[in-house]
Amino acid sequence: MDRRTLLRSIPGLTLLGKLASAQPQNPTQGAPNMVYELRIYHALEGRLNDLVARFRDHTDQLFKKHGLRSVAYWTPTDDPLKGRTLVYILAHPSREAATANWKAFQDDPEWQSVKAKSEENGKLVEKIDSTYMELTDWSGVV
Repeated sequence: MDRRTLLRSIPGLTLLGKLASAQPQNPTQGAPNMVYELRIYHALEGRLNDLVARFRDHTDQLFKKHGLRSVAYWTPTDDPLKGRTLVYILAHPSREAATANWKAFQDDPEWQSVKAKSEENGKLVEKIDSTYMELTDWSGVV
């Protein structure tokens, strides 16, 4: 499945503009380097619930600790992605901040422990897609 088909199949993704409260009303003012990161996790068969639990119980809090601001999380409701995919968007002040914050997160001993413990019965994720995006000047962010 190509990325365009994937994005069209995810209900509610069009709400990004309304959910992205960190972005100022006029996207060209106040946060000129703001970027969003679309992340799509392709869970291994039968492991989506474990992945969602890890995000809910640990990862999201660790993201906050390291300046990675979650906009929203989704799980697709239609096949072929249903039961296999976690989609989320992060807001970053800049690409440079994203790089630094991701490094701090990955190096955090607490994250390393959470990841290891959650994968005691095997890996959770087959692959991760990451796409950095910026708002257009006509997005109409509320």
